[in-house]
Amino acid sequence: MKRIKHSKYKNTGLIFELLVRQVASDTMHNRDSKALRILKKHFSKNSELSKELKLYRSLHEEKFASERKADMFLNAVLKSRRQLNETHLKREKYNLVKDIKNLLESAEFFNARLSSYKQHAAIYKLFEFNEADDPKSYVDNRESLVEHIQSQPKSETKPSLVSEDKDIRILASKLVVDKFNEKYSTLSTPQKRMLREYINNVTNSEKLRSYVINETKILSAEIKRLKSTVTSKVIRIKLNEVSNLLMRLQEKRVIQDKDIVTMLRYYELINELQKVKETN
Repeated sequence: MKRIKHSKYKNTGLIFELLVRQVASDTMHNRDSKALRILKKHFSKNSELSKELKLYRSLHEEKFASERKADMFLNAVLKSRRQLNETHLKREKYNLVKDIKNLLESAEFFNARLSSYKQHAAIYKLFEFNEADDPKSYVDNRESLVEHIQSQPKSETKPSLVSEDKDIRILASKLVVDKFNEKYSTLSTPQKRMLREYINNVTNSEKLRSYVINETKILSAEIKRLKSTVTSKVIRIKLNEVSNLLMRLQEKRVIQDKDIVTMLRYYELINELQKVKETN
């Protein structure tokens, strides 16, 4: 009988969250993000890594009111995990960790702490081992996950900036707060939503692009509506230029980090225009 041991170097969910946190940190400090390149390279839509990641995230995010449903859901996820191509998955994990070691400070990267570490470790152990390997440890980890899944119904959870982890939420907040702190005291709801979409869809460029395009249309309409409140002819001309820039964003095939920052500034512009309207 072999003992069930956790390996953070093979834990897809843990590695993904650490990479997302690194992306947030890099962007916050205006650094070229090697972590972002790693995410886009290894977590493509049809990769086994991406499929396993969805299973990790479902066990983190889905909530059920009863223990019976939580247990049934866990069984369904474990069944789905067994259907993955194990050979391809192992090779993809090897290449992922290889890139992390080559491109990042791997010792510091893997030593970072996450508040969701316990859940990640429990999921990994159930994915990689079975009851026969270590019955007691298997049952303990299974019980821990059932309790986690049952802990709070999804409808009762408060919306957050990023769903995966508190540490990532803090860094993601800093991403914008630090950039705008000198001029603006708080983030608007649209700014928070944009940041959440950016972080959550870092490996899904098409979904992010779709969200950004939709937001540019909303912003354009809002600027057009509020422009009438501006008395300065020069500022109205500038607002027309902003509308044109928003139209160009709609034509972009790939949304870049700088485009997200630009959108956040446009949201702030809307806030300022609304203040002008209120004072008139």
